[in-house]
Amino acid sequence: MDWGTLLATVSGGFIAISGTVLADRLRQRHERDRGAEERRRAVYIEFIAAVGRCHTRLRGIAQAQDPAVDPDLAARAALDEAAVHEVRERFFIDASADVAGAGQAMFQQLRAVQHVVGTGATHTSPAFHDAYHPYLDMVWAYRVAVRGELKDRTFSPASFGWDAWDGRERCPVCREELTAGA
Repeated sequence: MDWGTLLATVSGGFIAISGTVLADRLRQRHERDRGAEERRRAVYIEFIAAVGRCHTRLRGIAQAQDPAVDPDLAARAALDEAAVHEVRERFFIDASADVAGAGQAMFQQLRAVQHVVGTGATHTSPAFHDAYHPYLDMVWAYRVAVRGELKDRTFSPASFGWDAWDGRERCPVCREELTAGA
């Protein structure tokens, strides 16, 4: 019996099996990572969409100024109608620390808009714009954080021809205030 041939055969079989097992584990890890990334992407989009629905509802309340509607109750209901709290909980489970921080900052600024609308501020009032523009800034900061995590190409306000994310230079109400105060 030739021990060298037997040893070479066993060694070759061991290397082949080890390579197959290693390749399978790497494939499983890649699939798991890709699944986690897809789940994060979905919840990131779901969160900003819920916040956007709430923001749209809050703007509608501020624009309508319906005397039959209590603005505080309507503003509070806007968060519930948009399911922001529910989505936010799922968001915090899957979000990275950076994106969670940006999402929380966006949420807090949305709550500031909600509070101002709840006091009866109109969409053209300085109080509304003092909360609204920082909210826009936080929305864009959230988008940039998400794109950074998901390895998408980043962008800046200059990418859109803007000076800042908050939109004050594009806002007709704020531009009017600036020219009236000058």
